[in-house]
Amino acid sequence: MLKRGMSRRGFLAASGASAAIANPGLAAAQAVGVTPADLPDLTISEVRVYQLDLSRAGGSGHERLAGIVTKSGIEGNYTLGERYWHPNWSNLGWLEYAKPALTGKSVLDLPALTSQWKPELRRLGQLSYASAIDNCLWDVLGKAVNLPVYRILGAYRDKVKGYASSQHHAGIEDFVNEVRQVKTQGFSAYKIHPPSPNDGHDYELDIEVAKAVRKAAGDEFTLLFDPVGVYTRAEAFRVGRVLQELNYICYEDPIPTSDIDGLAQLNQALDIPIHIGEFIFSPYNYAEYIRRGAMDVVRFIVDNVGGISGGMKVARLAELFGMECAPHNWGNGFDHAVHFHCELAMPNNIWFEMTVPQGSSDRPYVKTRFRVASDGYVHALPGPGLGLELDRGVLERLTVKIER
Repeated sequence: MLKRGMSRRGFLAASGASAAIANPGLAAAQAVGVTPADLPDLTISEVRVYQLDLSRAGGSGHERLAGIVTKSGIEGNYTLGERYWHPNWSNLGWLEYAKPALTGKSVLDLPALTSQWKPELRRLGQLSYASAIDNCLWDVLGKAVNLPVYRILGAYRDKVKGYASSQHHAGIEDFVNEVRQVKTQGFSAYKIHPPSPNDGHDYELDIEVAKAVRKAAGDEFTLLFDPVGVYTRAEAFRVGRVLQELNYICYEDPIPTSDIDGLAQLNQALDIPIHIGEFIFSPYNYAEYIRRGAMDVVRFIVDNVGGISGGMKVARLAELFGMECAPHNWGNGFDHAVHFHCELAMPNNIWFEMTVPQGSSDRPYVKTRFRVASDGYVHALPGPGLGLELDRGVLERLTVKIER
């Protein structure tokens, strides 16, 4: 955890990012020394969805890719994937929502197009449609000024230390073999997603996994643990005590996020930092967890909190309370990209969560690859916007249909 309090540099970074969120268009223009009037025409002319069949490039399954196009021909993209379940979540119907909401509007009005400051939305949780829109529009803004998004937000760093984030393997040896492998790839940390969320839910097996991985990794290697909220309070206490004895640095989502009282009790009783936030579905809901002492480290998924704009609001809230913020990165390249730009603009972040095996995040229609470098860091993407270069030829081959 970071020490409470804020340095002058941190204050200035927070102020700059807050200004960028409040007026992204102005921030983008100022970043390259022009006025918003000097930017290309950012009036939205078309909203589209690419229906993709990955089997056409040797993969499997189907995906949907959102595209928002301006009159100047700039296109911003983001995946319309499935995410964690909550009552207000579905990307089905995104196009029908986005077309009338965006066509003819300007990307410069981004906050007005994606804001969730409405009583009915604050009550139900963040509208998923707005998150994909927000991410696309940030991609457009960056491409309009030829800058990565994190530079518009206010760059704090140009690289983030990566930790390897496991799949939910079934057996102990799978984790042991993987931690040995990731150590050879330059990683300095490894997060276990234990077998518990699989059928059979066995917290005692999870404890044995934690012990075996510590033995295989060595005493000095950094380890994290995420059972994805499946334990009872009693189970969480038992596992947590073992983890802190084994010197793990993170205990993420030990019990359901809805159990604020239980989280506060765990946080008070255990020394290991409790990470919470993936299952909080609006930036407006974080304050209660912080106020109640129900988390040590704040997490978020941009899809759940209103895109990059919402993620940065959560990051700044955590910063102003002197708390570390550790965004969820797990998923495909677009998932990595949107959270990475937030992390590069945050002084209160330490880690980039890299899905392993490396390469499992790749998509055939995206040329850009996320990898940890030999120095243990993931380095900033040089390209504009989200920094993901699409292979248009492959995208065309995979596209079954473009919905407009």
